[in-house]
Amino acid sequence: MRTSPNRLIGTVFGAVYVLVGLLGFAVTGGVGFIATEGGLLLGIFEVNPLHNVAHLLIGAALLIAGLSSASAAKAVNTTVGAVYLLLGLLGFFIADSALNILALNTADHFLHLASAIVLLGVGLTADKNVNAKASV
Repeated sequence: MRTSPNRLIGTVFGAVYVLVGLLGFAVTGGVGFIATEGGLLLGIFEVNPLHNVAHLLIGAALLIAGLSSASAAKAVNTTVGAVYLLLGLLGFFIADSALNILALNTADHFLHLASAIVLLGVGLTADKNVNAKASV
């Protein structure tokens, strides 16, 4: 793992997202599963139970790939980075609508964009000698 930036970033981000997903349930008691407004995690990030489950699934994918191989980590980092880029941008347009089933707020949008930059940056530029078409 020391020689692969993708494995390192995937493992670290995966562990953080799993932790965030678990912590999110501490602030979403009584919040509907797809409520457009949720509890505040760390007093800043709005989450609902669906958002927590998404964090757990994404975190697990990143963690498993990061612990698996450089090619798996590169593929998952790039994929999750692209999804977070789309979600970060789309979030600004759906935040005040019924489409906001993840209870996203402005802090979430910027965090998703920051995650996208790191994950896509590493996924697209590091480990050039590794084939990213691994099945994950």
